[in-house]
Amino acid sequence: MKSTDAKTPVAEKQPTKLDKHGDVRIDNYFWMRLSDEQKNAIDKDTQTEKVVNYLEEENTYYNEVTAYTKPFQEELFEEMKGRIKEDDSSVPYKDNGYFYITRYEIGNQYPIYSRKKENLEADEEVLFNVNEMAKDFDYYQLGGLNISSDNKLAVFATDTVSRRQYFLRIKNLETGEIYKDIIENTTGGSVWANDNKTIFYTKKNPETLRSEKVFRHVLGTPTSEDVEVFHENDDTFGTYVTKSKSDKYIIIGSYNTISTEAQYLDADNPTGAFTMLQPRERDLEYSVAHFGDYFYLLTNKDNAINFKLMKTPITNTTKENWVDVIPHRDDTLLEDFSIFKDYLVLEERTNGLNKIRIKRWDETKDYYLPFNEETYSVGVYANPDFDTDVIRYSYNSFTTPSSVIDFNMKDQSKEVKKEQEVLGGKFKKENYISRRVWVSARDGKKVAISLVYHKDTELNNNTPVLQYAYGSYGYTIPDSFSTTRLSLLDRGFVYALAHIRGSEYLGREWYEDGKMLNKKNTFNDFIDCSQYLIDNNYTSPEHLYAMGGSAGGLLMGAIVNMNPELYNGIIASVPFVDVISTMLDDSIPLTTGEYDEWGNPNDKEYYDYIKSYSPYDQVKAKDYPNILVTTGFHDSQVQYWEPAKWVAKLRELKTDNNLLLLETNMEAGHGGASGRFDALKETAKMYSFFLALEGKLDTK
Repeated sequence: MKSTDAKTPVAEKQPTKLDKHGDVRIDNYFWMRLSDEQKNAIDKDTQTEKVVNYLEEENTYYNEVTAYTKPFQEELFEEMKGRIKEDDSSVPYKDNGYFYITRYEIGNQYPIYSRKKENLEADEEVLFNVNEMAKDFDYYQLGGLNISSDNKLAVFATDTVSRRQYFLRIKNLETGEIYKDIIENTTGGSVWANDNKTIFYTKKNPETLRSEKVFRHVLGTPTSEDVEVFHENDDTFGTYVTKSKSDKYIIIGSYNTISTEAQYLDADNPTGAFTMLQPRERDLEYSVAHFGDYFYLLTNKDNAINFKLMKTPITNTTKENWVDVIPHRDDTLLEDFSIFKDYLVLEERTNGLNKIRIKRWDETKDYYLPFNEETYSVGVYANPDFDTDVIRYSYNSFTTPSSVIDFNMKDQSKEVKKEQEVLGGKFKKENYISRRVWVSARDGKKVAISLVYHKDTELNNNTPVLQYAYGSYGYTIPDSFSTTRLSLLDRGFVYALAHIRGSEYLGREWYEDGKMLNKKNTFNDFIDCSQYLIDNNYTSPEHLYAMGGSAGGLLMGAIVNMNPELYNGIIASVPFVDVISTMLDDSIPLTTGEYDEWGNPNDKEYYDYIKSYSPYDQVKAKDYPNILVTTGFHDSQVQYWEPAKWVAKLRELKTDNNLLLLETNMEAGHGGASGRFDALKETAKMYSFFLALEGKLDTK
């Protein structure tokens, strides 16, 4: 990037002594932390002004340093926008007599939710026009849409701050009236009882944001009279409420990283008492579906590390009554299942690849859907219709745009209901190459990298490569199509998705081997993949870039401390980088529920291990690559002060002249911008950072 006369921000140092287990840390930037009350107060106190001023200084610096890229960012945004069908709509799905549709109109940022009764030729009934609802807000998220069984009422959730604390409202779909009932500080989810007037919902702890209480609300009564039906007292657990696909049961679930529990209630009897299905036990996980006289359970019972499917009679639900339906397999992770009247549909993962298995209850058929690409992504939709032979699933890959497909399980025919359109006239699938390579990590484990690049891109030490990964919570990043990524591929970049430990790409053990006291395997895998790409002449350190967000931002912070010399630039989005301090503070949102992911540093063994990789604690006086850090002032997942402190400490200690930029979205939280075009602008900003470092700020 070009040199600039912009004044580099210098954060004030106010040493704060932090003492744990006899280990004293001095945090010079602890003062950057603000409470929600301080952030949201109309009259700002001195500390709030100081923090906001610092963040604004960093934003000004970012804008000045990147000013020359602004025309290119706009060009890139228009290019990305030009590939999407602005007046797009979802494939209609039928539920309880209505076809439901989500559609966009040209020029609008937000969706319109509508439905048609009985057939698609019926008049459209607009349920929610989010563009109208969002017009007075910088950020707006509508979610949690839930229609009553008589089709007359809808519960909906809104978040206007991006802190994932939703308001619940109820709309009369016949009159258009939005009732005065307003329920604050919820997760956004809700379920209707079968009486069409009672809803169950989950409230969050106002400080920690842990989902901790389930309430019952009756339409037309004051929310102050809502009845608390469950309080999750264990602060390492969260709770939620859902309804079985059969509409027979309301289910309250409790969960943490390694244990779950469920209670159930007849949905025809909303004021009744919930019945415990199976009391929680450490290391016992199960999720529940209902069919006929049985509950079906996706569970790791009996050391089934890759999970199996079991069932138990509704009359005897505790674990001694559970029997296998689909046994455990060492080489296959059972990810999910869907129940239909005549069929059981299983979503599995073997050798990193998704599979869909169709099995008749009468056992006359049992087969897998065929997928032929070397790497791809496939997933089954919710499929609300129970009595059907047709399942709907989605399919895409790095080179194949997303398709929505209806598959007839009886005659095995399929109908492509929709294939994602890539506008602009330039995209051709055959112009791109996608494949997998396997890397030997330092401990001998084989790690997959999924690659995609333009067929005209030569692979050598001058080739720019963007390496991406996440690597936490067992979440597996899919090998999926992206219209925005084409802007990098068409400019000669290779995109490399590293399936490192901490995900479940190679089964549950792959996750277990990348958490707690094995967490460094995640970072080592990523670095070993980078070294492989360099050693095998895909790229060189002068042209290798890395990117990750949230826990993937922790990954970025770790790798640049461990091997900064391998990368020319990184982007860390909403990065979790002050791990030790956050995990020691149980007042911070989500901390207590994370103990089984990272470890509890109140235990010295975990304290020492976490500190040994925590990016903020491991910043040293040495050269770092070019770095762009992004965050949101209202982020509830990773508080803004973590990246802000990290950048301040990097500025203090780093010995290079490379770029270090911090951009804080003062209106958004963890998920970034809410509008579809604003989200594209954020992507254009990030891509321009890499492209500027490559000297590619020009048209293709």
